[in-house]
Amino acid sequence: MPHNASRYLADGPRVGIRHFTYGDGAEFTARARESKDLHHPWLFPPESAQGYTAYAGRLIEDPSKAGFLVCEQGDGAIAGFININNIVEGGFQSGALGYGAFVHAAGRGLMREGLDLVVRYAFGPMRLHRLEINVQPANAASIALARGCGFRLEGFSPKMLFVDGDWRDHERWAITAEMVTGPDRR
Repeated sequence: MPHNASRYLADGPRVGIRHFTYGDGAEFTARARESKDLHHPWLFPPESAQGYTAYAGRLIEDPSKAGFLVCEQGDGAIAGFININNIVEGGFQSGALGYGAFVHAAGRGLMREGLDLVVRYAFGPMRLHRLEINVQPANAASIALARGCGFRLEGFSPKMLFVDGDWRDHERWAITAEMVTGPDRR
């Protein structure tokens, strides 16, 4: 299901990142349906056209959110997604990350490359200072991705987020601009 991406916001050897568009709905929802077993019980990306339109609309239109598709170099196939939610400017300059790989891309290192690109983009053009990832403690793959991209474990929050019908405990992982770019960032 290739997408004709003409330009990425940032790219690496194997993937590029770009914003969501409404036109990505068919590929995104097909990949979400294929990946249902991989995602459950951690996340629930939209699997229908209507659900995708609402989901993408929030990421496209709400200035407190930024959505990125991780696309494979070459054919532009969507490998996964990374969203920055709850973006707060001013003295905080922070956002909360959420992400998911699609099953055809899982375990290939594409999301690690994509997350590194999003982090650098957030600390560069977006001028954010801090990013946080909240992960259920049993989600080993998500924790490994956060750790592998340089996030540090900052704490544990019991009953933090309502996921899959219940309030779930989460570990808080974070990274700051200085951890990536050094203390002289301006």
